[in-house]
Amino acid sequence: MRLEDMMTRNFATLRPDDSLEIAIQRLRNSRRDGLPVLENDGSLMGIFTKTNLYDALLKNSDLAQPVDYFYNRNVVKIAKDLSYDEVIDAVHRIPVGTGVVVDKSGMAVGLFTKVELITSLFKEERMLGTRLKAMYQAMHNALISINVDSRINFINRSAEQLFDIEYRQVENCLLDEVLPGLEMDSVLGQGLVEIGVNYSTGQVATMVNKTPLIDDSRVVGAIAIFQDITDLESIAQEMETVKRLNQTLRAVLDIGYDALVVVNEDGLIVLVNRVFLDFIRLKEEAVISQPIIDILENSRLHIVARTGIPELNDIQFVGGKPYVVSNMPIVREGHIIGAVGKISFRRVEELRDLAQKLETMDNRLTHFQEELKKARFRERPFRFEDIITINQAMQDIIQEAMQAAQGLSTVLISGESGVGKELVAQAIHQASPRSDAPFVKVNCAAIPENLLESEFFGYEQGAFTGAQPGGKQGLLDLANGGTLFLDEIGDMPLSLQGKLLRVLQDQTFERVGGTETIRVDIRFVAVTNKNLEQKVREGTFRQDLYFRLNVIPVHLPPLRERLEDILPLVHAFLRKYNAIFGMQVSDIAPGALAAFRSYTWPGNVRELENVVERAMNFTNENIIKVEHLPPHLRSIRSDQGFQANRKETEDKDVEHTVPAYRWKRDELERETILKALHHTGGNKSEAARYLGISRSWLHEKIKRYGLQ
Repeated sequence: MRLEDMMTRNFATLRPDDSLEIAIQRLRNSRRDGLPVLENDGSLMGIFTKTNLYDALLKNSDLAQPVDYFYNRNVVKIAKDLSYDEVIDAVHRIPVGTGVVVDKSGMAVGLFTKVELITSLFKEERMLGTRLKAMYQAMHNALISINVDSRINFINRSAEQLFDIEYRQVENCLLDEVLPGLEMDSVLGQGLVEIGVNYSTGQVATMVNKTPLIDDSRVVGAIAIFQDITDLESIAQEMETVKRLNQTLRAVLDIGYDALVVVNEDGLIVLVNRVFLDFIRLKEEAVISQPIIDILENSRLHIVARTGIPELNDIQFVGGKPYVVSNMPIVREGHIIGAVGKISFRRVEELRDLAQKLETMDNRLTHFQEELKKARFRERPFRFEDIITINQAMQDIIQEAMQAAQGLSTVLISGESGVGKELVAQAIHQASPRSDAPFVKVNCAAIPENLLESEFFGYEQGAFTGAQPGGKQGLLDLANGGTLFLDEIGDMPLSLQGKLLRVLQDQTFERVGGTETIRVDIRFVAVTNKNLEQKVREGTFRQDLYFRLNVIPVHLPPLRERLEDILPLVHAFLRKYNAIFGMQVSDIAPGALAAFRSYTWPGNVRELENVVERAMNFTNENIIKVEHLPPHLRSIRSDQGFQANRKETEDKDVEHTVPAYRWKRDELERETILKALHHTGGNKSEAARYLGISRSWLHEKIKRYGLQ
């Protein structure tokens, strides 16, 4: 609070030439003991007080006389920006009862009297008292105030709640009657301050600070502030229990043979056992709170702490040596708060072999899952008649493959990814005299190099650490009498190519760790999307193996070279996914078909199937339209260099609006029907099945194009 907050702003003033009569009237109306006398410009000249008036009247002065002869020119001026304490000090020094408040330029801006000061003091005291009580009530700690007679004169709400008492019931009561044993005598009698004194009553345990209230060097009361430590004592007991459990845990961890390390969600180490410290050859203080990646090379523990995905029984190299490592996330209330890692040392070689076996089993499981998935969509193995094509070059290739299937020679199928190489390989097996024998597939790119030999040839008992008792048969054993399908043959490691060459030449091999020569009867069908001749030139594929594999070469053309197959393939995929999704999509709009024919199909038939499957997920009709295609196909323009609008490309009566497009569509449709009839030898039912349309619709089209 400052002086300008306490002064009177609205006040009467006098001029030097104002008469005594005017002064009397203004003094009477303002009820002031004095009025400031101002110059015409408003500057302060002095003050005319009632004392000045009495002096003038005693001299029998005429009331018409100006106050200029009587006012006090030694006026007390007080600056308006004085603080509260400065105002108190100024009042003590001012001999008069009224002072004039001026601004920095000396202009009178208010009046101030000792009466107004007293009023302001009372107001300030009430405000301070209100604030003090609000502060006491807002305190979390309990507070009790007593007077010098040790009687309670105030308690806050926290004290009421803590001690289960009400202020109105204990006001003016002796403190010892309410809180016996609190011992405030030394505080009241000697003015001593006592901090951190333990005090308990009933079920409540507190820590209390006792402080005297001193006024003018005299103790007039005291306050006691209580901190509830009931919960803290329980927490302390729980912490002691946790401490004992932690000590027990550390003892258990140190007994174990495995190295254990725990990190928080930021990947910082928070706990290690003795084995881990011995392993990394560091002291505990050097690793705690350090990032795990700075302490343990190749560690993924911080990643597990971030993702929450466990990593079990992985092989991790530390210092060039392999160890079996497991990392598990630590989850509390659904949140990942860290991770624990374990490094195993016992029988590392055996565990590594176990990990390799598990990886092999995982690869086999993936293979069988893929085969089962394929089996869901067909009731019998894939055969040549299941290959959908009306392309003459493709038909010639299929005829050659069907003829080759009757012999025993090795077949090398090449072509881009997605052209159907594996399907042709299966068809060759089914068309061969070995159709009832096993068809064994091995992906040369999927099995790790260090496992590929044992997978191919099998191994004898004791061939290596962790080998199964009694040994294990390899893929050559499983394919005996049947067909071994070598997928991605171009990725076979050089170390195995020579051994495979021997099997191809004389149909014999030895298991890993064995000496017995085993003879087999196997038909080999190899598949690649690589240029093997180029790999031979680069030295990454044996030339003699290439010649031995390339006895009967079968090269499948990409889909972009047989665009006429797109329509029958699309209808075949529609039938397939109608059965899977329970839908009835029966056709493809001309605009969508034009986009299909204009696209280069780098993924070939597999990509076409994926696009059809995607489109069926986005259509709610019985037809696939341009809008249902992926963005990169929607932007494809037709061969004529234009893109019909959506209504034009999806309307079956589009002929009358786009004559050029109608002519192109009719030509493509007529050409496709002719090739289908040629392929089926004129059998209309078979041609309709190839095209994926009904027999009645085919008859209508034949009649329309004059093909009868």
